[in-house]
Amino acid sequence: MRLSTVRLPAPDSDGVITAAARHEADELVLLPYPDVGALLASGEDWQQRAAAADGKSLPFEGASLAPVVPHPNKIVCLGLNYATHIKEMDRPTPTHPTLFAKYDGSLVGAHDDIHMPPVSDDLDWEAELGVVIGRRARHVARDEALSCVGGYTVVNDVTVRDWQHRTREFLSGKTFEATTPVGPALVTPDELPPGASGLAVGCSVDGHIMQKSNTSDLLFDVATTIAYVSTIITLLPGDLIATGTPGGVGAGRDPKVFLRPGQQLVTFVEGVGELRNTVVKDRW
Repeated sequence: MRLSTVRLPAPDSDGVITAAARHEADELVLLPYPDVGALLASGEDWQQRAAAADGKSLPFEGASLAPVVPHPNKIVCLGLNYATHIKEMDRPTPTHPTLFAKYDGSLVGAHDDIHMPPVSDDLDWEAELGVVIGRRARHVARDEALSCVGGYTVVNDVTVRDWQHRTREFLSGKTFEATTPVGPALVTPDELPPGASGLAVGCSVDGHIMQKSNTSDLLFDVATTIAYVSTIITLLPGDLIATGTPGGVGAGRDPKVFLRPGQQLVTFVEGVGELRNTVVKDRW
């Protein structure tokens, strides 16, 4: 099953509301939940209810997609989780997952603009497999961790490199507003290999492939990551884990290459979906 959060005109106003939706061929069937996060939080039988619900339909083509979970309780990201990226960044191979966080204000939808902040010209791409938690997870053993996955999605952890490198901590370069596309859907685990392993992942800029790797090359795989993070903090339904990026980022090239306004960034994970986002200059 594939689920998205779609934007809709608000009744009797000029505003916008959102709704969870199930993909059926080339249509979206609206579900009685304001977004996919609310669906996941509604109870452990969410998948059965989402499959059985029968609501109004609208075409998928042209739909305005919000981030698949617009307001996750937590966004946990992994750095340095592919050997190729570790090498290009000239960093030692970590012995434990390298974790940092984002805030939900950084998230945009699958076709939304990415806002390049006016304080930097060093905007970089990072194609990633996203994991969405489907049930509460605390102190989960690795061999039970995949049962906590609600589904998988596509993330681009777009990074403001010079701000990232101002200090040893990654946060300031990772959570600029309206920089992180997530979507287009949550794909339930039954549609993919265990742990979403063996899937092509990468991105292109204006049609030129910049990253292409495979999720089987993750240093810390999905199960290991969930077990590790759940030892630190309780993972809740709708929480998003960005599993790290492979080699090929702009900062790892010689000379360095960064995104510019007007360019289109396409991010893909095989069997999960594709993001298509245009870079615009943020004037705020």
